[in-house]
Amino acid sequence: MSKIEEALHKIAENILYLDEASLMSLWEKYKTRMEHFSFSPDWEKSVVIFSIINSIRVKNAIFNEQMLARKATDETISPPRNRKPGKPNLRLVK
Repeated sequence: MSKIEEALHKIAENILYLDEASLMSLWEKYKTRMEHFSFSPDWEKSVVIFSIINSIRVKNAIFNEQMLARKATDETISPPRNRKPGKPNLRLVK
């Protein structure tokens, strides 16, 4: 793994610990700063911060969507609870 990739992994580890609700309180601030372009390091940092906030939102949305899909799949596949021990879980298919 290259040094830049290692640095990105460390940054990602730190970002994953950030709370989406807390980040959302900063979303509008950095959106406004990003929209007001200037040739400055502060503007560049604002774009990166805004992107980080959005990346956490996207990651959480995908995660929640997958959890709901998995839960729905588990509920449809899981065997009935009133099954007798030792009996196979069979159902009539026509």
